[in-house]
Amino acid sequence: MSRLVAGVDSSTQSCKVVVREADSGRLVRSGRAPHPDGTEVHPDEWWHALDAAVRNAGGLADVAAVSVAAQQHGMVCLDDQGQVVRPALLWNDLRSAAAAADLVTEAGAGEVGRRFWADAVGSVPLASFTVAKARWLATHEPDSTARTAAIALPHDWLTWRLGGRGDLSVLVTDRSDASGTGYWSPATGEYRADLLRSALGRDVVLPKVLAPSAVAGTMPSGARLGPGAGDNAASALGVGAARGDIVISLGTSGTVFAVAGSPVCDSSGVVAGFADATGMYLPLVCTLNAVRVLSATARLLGVDLDELSRLALSAPPGSEGLVVVPYLEGERTPSKPDATGAVHGLTLNNSTPANLARAAVEGMLCGLADGLDALIRQDVPVERILLVGGGARAEAVRRIAPTMFGGTVLVPRPGEYTADGAARQAAWVLQGGAAPPDWPVTGTEVFHADPRPEVRDRYAEARDQVLSRVDGSSA
Repeated sequence: MSRLVAGVDSSTQSCKVVVREADSGRLVRSGRAPHPDGTEVHPDEWWHALDAAVRNAGGLADVAAVSVAAQQHGMVCLDDQGQVVRPALLWNDLRSAAAAADLVTEAGAGEVGRRFWADAVGSVPLASFTVAKARWLATHEPDSTARTAAIALPHDWLTWRLGGRGDLSVLVTDRSDASGTGYWSPATGEYRADLLRSALGRDVVLPKVLAPSAVAGTMPSGARLGPGAGDNAASALGVGAARGDIVISLGTSGTVFAVAGSPVCDSSGVVAGFADATGMYLPLVCTLNAVRVLSATARLLGVDLDELSRLALSAPPGSEGLVVVPYLEGERTPSKPDATGAVHGLTLNNSTPANLARAAVEGMLCGLADGLDALIRQDVPVERILLVGGGARAEAVRRIAPTMFGGTVLVPRPGEYTADGAARQAAWVLQGGAAPPDWPVTGTEVFHADPRPEVRDRYAEARDQVLSRVDGSSA
């Protein structure tokens, strides 16, 4: 029997663990456990969930290597004894929006400031980025700032715990997660400690950035630890994405990302120039509002998600003029943390549950299609579009997606692709070599439909009205 490896996905909502054969990728067993709600969480909650998920997966005693993927950007502050200073601020905590804007403005007004950051670290800071959270901490919690001796990301901290902790000098990370901090450059492969110092007001210990297949340490059981990854980079690895592939992932947030051979620097701030988990690059657009848009609409209509999908498919394309702008939690792309959702074009004739259901699906997908357009403007090639994540399980999403994305959409069999990517990295660490093992992704469905540019045009008109109202109220 092939040696076994484990992959962990410590996401916003839960922890998932998969155990797979290192050679073939065959799934042997799995487990999961929930995370608490909220935009700030004590890291001990992740550790308890990981322990529960491991037990639900039958333990790791027979596993030869483990890698951890986790939600990006979250800020874990540690004191000089390695104790957590305060609950971690998660990627979706928007209180740091003003701090992000201040950091950009301090580098120069308008385009000058945005270009400075894009050139420096590949991305323009937003509320989600760790560097913005560091500035918020320095401004609002000086005592916590003074106690902070090191800043880690969620997957760094979990890897450190799995390895038995040790002192702060053994903290490690990988290039994909480091690229989401706002103080590490994918282009140079180096930290910009000066940027973090400007945000936090002091120097702190930062995790060592490891190569994609480097050994990060060992567990007390003797299992090797991989360097881990950010969730989207791990998902790309799990789904087997290659150059020319666009992955659209529908979870709590929605992401549109590509595997690219060179770094991207978008001074508009729409495209984040991240790194991937193999040594290449992962230009990415993120929206805050994805599956929760469908859940909220289902709750409003008093139906479950399956019935919402059926209703959506019973309505005509364009929902008879009804448009949902899905900024239910503010929005990251475009960066409008104070925006709210809106329903446009409501009439006596189109005010039906079916039209509202379809408009919610179309609105969510239109926001992601805007992200796809942004990648194309950065000359990112589009050869295949892969749709993954919990939202891709809805038939209405799968069938309507090609009309919004303007091309054929491939939907791999539902799975835990972030955890799978972490497991594939663990196998790479175990086996060595220039590339991760070639694990097959089977059961992919192909969806075709005629593009509906008129639906996207109506959405764009409603979207722009919402944004102009937000801009006007903040002027």
